[in-house]
Amino acid sequence: MEKFAFIIHPIDAKRDVARKGGVYSVAKYLPESAVEWAIKHKEPIVASHITGLKSITGAEAEGWFIACPLTPRQLMTLPTEFVIKRLVQCGKLAESLGAKIIGLGAFTSVVGDGGITVAKQLDIAVTTGNSYTVATAVEGTIDGAKRMGISLENAKVAIVGASGSIGRTCAHLLAPRAAEIALIGRDLDRLGVVAAELNGACVTLHNDVHTGLRDAQVVVTVTSAVDAVIQPEDLVPGCVVCDVARPRDVSVRVNRERDDVLVLEGGVVAVPGADLDFHFNFGFPPKTAYACMSETMMLALDGRYESFTLGKDVSVAQVHEITTLAKKHGFHLAGYRSFEKKVEESDIEARRRNAEERRKKKAA
Repeated sequence: MEKFAFIIHPIDAKRDVARKGGVYSVAKYLPESAVEWAIKHKEPIVASHITGLKSITGAEAEGWFIACPLTPRQLMTLPTEFVIKRLVQCGKLAESLGAKIIGLGAFTSVVGDGGITVAKQLDIAVTTGNSYTVATAVEGTIDGAKRMGISLENAKVAIVGASGSIGRTCAHLLAPRAAEIALIGRDLDRLGVVAAELNGACVTLHNDVHTGLRDAQVVVTVTSAVDAVIQPEDLVPGCVVCDVARPRDVSVRVNRERDDVLVLEGGVVAVPGADLDFHFNFGFPPKTAYACMSETMMLALDGRYESFTLGKDVSVAQVHEITTLAKKHGFHLAGYRSFEKKVEESDIEARRRNAEERRKKKAA
């Protein structure tokens, strides 16, 4: 039996801490600052035991969710040494359970040097899961565009957070398919480095999200921002947005105000195993998980206890390799979710019709 672990952490301090139940239920009645103060002084715990994971090859694995009690704001603002110490504690807890690889979830994968320092202090492998996150984001974006009637070869594609590890590789994979690609980020010099790698693609650089998204029909957004960076007024009718970031980059206002655009949450994956049970509710349907979680699981199933994706860079070769491994073990994109709900085919069709109507009114 192969063994793995995966680090999770609360995205919303009050909601996610209260979800644990028992004495933690009081969190929903406290100010967020009070909850963050309290959890800062808590050490990592085992949140659940994952059972029933079984590859289509017959390989089996068990695992554990290890809860790091820090919010995105804490992970990004507390001293890096303090956060790294907490992550190493998570890894040591995983080691004591027999895990041979641990995955870094959500904001734990972007702290400091992207897991390199953590891996040096552990006796097990560490992976960020970013390779499979990129793979599923690009796959979902291409399919979503097709469903909304968008021809990529004639479309402007925007990458928000393009100088980061995931955004950069998304740009490499999508640039050859698109008519134009807009790279959006805070540092124009870093964006320029990415642009120079895209081999003659039609590229524009923007350090302002709202300007960069102008006329973009396809958007992949993958920043490390704590607050939403994309608002309803930024999006053209009929566009597709793949939001890979957690917390999400797309404002909840888009869901309320724009029934003519399609927002997809990147990396929702079907995980193999008839009896699979995460024994933990992280908001997904049964037997589905984030892509970063899935990368950790498939590496364990394959007995590849190596730090497959580590640091800030993800190569195109890594994306292709992890995609092959996913197919080998039976992981695949599990439809779509948007703002915590499953996206039905009827909803996609309705949004496409609404976009056509909006464009007609605008042209009239």
